[in-house]
Amino acid sequence: MPDTSFFEKVYDVVLKVPYGRVTTYGAVARHLGAGKAARMVGWAMNNSHNHPKQVPAHRVVNRNGILTGKQHFGGQNVMQQLLENEGIKVENDQIINFEKHFWDPSIELHRF
Repeated sequence: MPDTSFFEKVYDVVLKVPYGRVTTYGAVARHLGAGKAARMVGWAMNNSHNHPKQVPAHRVVNRNGILTGKQHFGGQNVMQQLLENEGIKVENDQIINFEKHFWDPSIELHRF
């Protein structure tokens, strides 16, 4: 039987965030029907290094496009470097043109 824990559901969504796009903790939580669980999505991202697949946790930021989880990437600028490698510009720990890069799972995962 597959693992249906909340963290696993979070990882399933985050694994679908396309290269060069970002989502937010709250958007993932809302997509999962747990709108007030953005902090739990953050905890899942902090624990994502234990997942057997490489979860692109760097693509999950706060609702303003700020890299609030950057301290969990093993270096001061690792999260920013990963995003910039995907063509996303970051300045002062905030994504430039955040709206352009935002990927909403509630919309994108329901398209045919």
